[in-house]
Amino acid sequence: MRAKTQNVAVIGAGWAGCAAAVALSGNQHQVTLFEAGRVLGGRARRVTSKVFEPILSVKTPFGIADDLSDPSRHEICHDNGQHILLGAYKHTLQLMQKVGIDPRTALLRLPLQMCYPENSGGMTFLTRSLPAPFHLMAALWRADGINREDKIALARFNSAARWMGWELHDDCSVSTLLERFDQTSRLIRLLWHPLCVAALNTPPERASAQVFLAVLRDSLGARRSASDMLVPRVDLSSLMPDRAAAFVTQQGGRVHLGCNIKKLQPNGDGWRLSANDYDGDFDAVVIATPPEIAANLLAEHAPPEDTALLKSFAYEPITTCYLQYAATVSLPRAFLALIEDGANGDWGQFVFDRGQLDATQAGMFAVVISSSGAAIADGHGSLIAGITAQLAKAFNRPDLAHPNWSRVISEKRATFACTPGLVRPDNRSRVAGVWLAGDYTTSEYPATLESAVRSGNRVATEIDLM
Repeated sequence: MRAKTQNVAVIGAGWAGCAAAVALSGNQHQVTLFEAGRVLGGRARRVTSKVFEPILSVKTPFGIADDLSDPSRHEICHDNGQHILLGAYKHTLQLMQKVGIDPRTALLRLPLQMCYPENSGGMTFLTRSLPAPFHLMAALWRADGINREDKIALARFNSAARWMGWELHDDCSVSTLLERFDQTSRLIRLLWHPLCVAALNTPPERASAQVFLAVLRDSLGARRSASDMLVPRVDLSSLMPDRAAAFVTQQGGRVHLGCNIKKLQPNGDGWRLSANDYDGDFDAVVIATPPEIAANLLAEHAPPEDTALLKSFAYEPITTCYLQYAATVSLPRAFLALIEDGANGDWGQFVFDRGQLDATQAGMFAVVISSSGAAIADGHGSLIAGITAQLAKAFNRPDLAHPNWSRVISEKRATFACTPGLVRPDNRSRVAGVWLAGDYTTSEYPATLESAVRSGNRVATEIDLM
C-alpha cells in the first residue's frame, strides 16, 4: 500500500509519459502532464500533410468524397512513421483498453508473415491459425522462395534458441549470432536482416543479439497470438495518447500542451517546475523526455556520471515515404516486404497499403526505411525517385513510379542504437523524488512502444509504493 497520495508532474507526453500518467491517475494520484509540442505521442504521433495535387476521389465510410481538388481545403492526417505492433505487446494493449480504445477495431491483426511481391525475388512465409509451435512449422513447410537448406537452417536456429532459453552468456552482434547458427545468406537477406532492422532499428552487424532474442522469445517462442502483427488503422496519437490525456483529466488531473519545462528546482521535500509561463510545485517528478533532455533537466542535481550516461546514446533514424496514387490503386496485401539494395537506390524495406487500413486513405502507400541514415543522405527527392522506381520494379507496375504527391518524414532520433552490452539507466534516478521513463531505460526490449509503456508502468508502481 502507498503511504499517501502524491502530486506528480509527468514531463513528456510520449507513450512512456502517457502510460505513467494513466497508471498514476488511475491510482488516485494528482497528475499534471506536460508536453512541449502541440500533438501528443512523442516520437509516435500524428502529423498533418496538406495536399497540393488534386485527388480525383477518396472512398470514405459515407461514400465518395468530392471537392478535394482545392489544396487549401484538403489535409491528410498520418503518422511521423508507420508502425507495427506485436501480439506480445500485452502492456500496450492493456493500456489502450484502459483508456477506452478497442484494439480489435483500432488495429488490423494479421498472422506473422514475411511476404514479398510475387516474382520479385523474395519469399512467402505466412503462418496459419494453428497452436504454437505448429503455426511456425506449417509456415516453414509451405514457404515459397527459400530452398531446403534455408528451411533446415531456420528450423535449426529456432530449436537451438529454444534450447538456450533465448539467452546468451555474453552479448554479441546479431550478425555474429546468425553466423554461429549457420544461417544461409538468402535467409539472412530475406528474413533475419529485415526482422532485425524492423525490431531494433539497428543493422545486424551492430545490433544486440540478446535483445533480438528477447523479441523473438516473446513472439516466435510464445503462444501463436503473441507473434501476430498489429497494424494501426488510426493515427498513432488517436491510438492511445489522446485518450490517455482525456483519462488524466477525467481523473481530476491536468494536461498542458505547448509547455516546455526548462528547469527543476528543489522546493522543500518536493520540486518546483518552471517554464516560460508556468511555475508549479510537486511531490514527485517523472521525466519522460528523450534522454538528452532529461540530462539537461538533471544537470544541476544528478551525479555527473548519470547525466553522462544519458548523453552517451547513439541514435538511428527511421524514414517513412508517403506516396499518394489514385484511389483505385492498391496492393495484394495490407503490407509486404521489399528487397533492400541501397547500392541501386532500392531503400524500401516494407510497404503498407494505407487504404486497406483506413478507407479515407485509399491509394496511399507508406514505405518504411529503418536505420535510414544512408537512405536520406542524398536528399528527399533522390529517395522518392529511388523508392518509386523500386515499387514499379518489384510489383511490375510502371504506374507506381508516378505518384500524385509524396512526402518524406524522417525521425532522425527515432530510437537509440541497440548495440551489444548497451548500458541503460534505471527508472529511479539518484535524485530524490525524480524518476526516468522512456524506452531507453533498463529493459530487455529495444526501443519500442511496448518498452516505453512498460517503463511508464514501472515508474508508476514505484511512486505508488512510496
